[in-house]
Amino acid sequence: MDRVYVKKYVKGEKTLVAVCDSELIGKTLKEGRLRLEVSSSFYKGELATKEEAMAALSKADTGNLVGEKSVRAAVDGRLVDPSAVIYIAGVPHVQIIRL
Repeated sequence: MDRVYVKKYVKGEKTLVAVCDSELIGKTLKEGRLRLEVSSSFYKGELATKEEAMAALSKADTGNLVGEKSVRAAVDGRLVDPSAVIYIAGVPHVQIIRL
């Protein structure tokens, strides 16, 4: 079963959810001037199914996702517009902000 890391941050009434494919933890993605450090301190929360991750993300004010499984689940669940996805070293990354 595909599992992803989900980590929630709550400050006041605002929630940020970070979702990451488990195999990317500890890697640094670089492409041109772009650099994304997939640090365990930021992304490594609890292992969850993609469905559990999307449920948490659907309640968040802000989301930060990295990895094929994580981003694909958000696109498939209509939480993310595919045109908002960027690729760093071939790995998809997207941020969500609800206004």
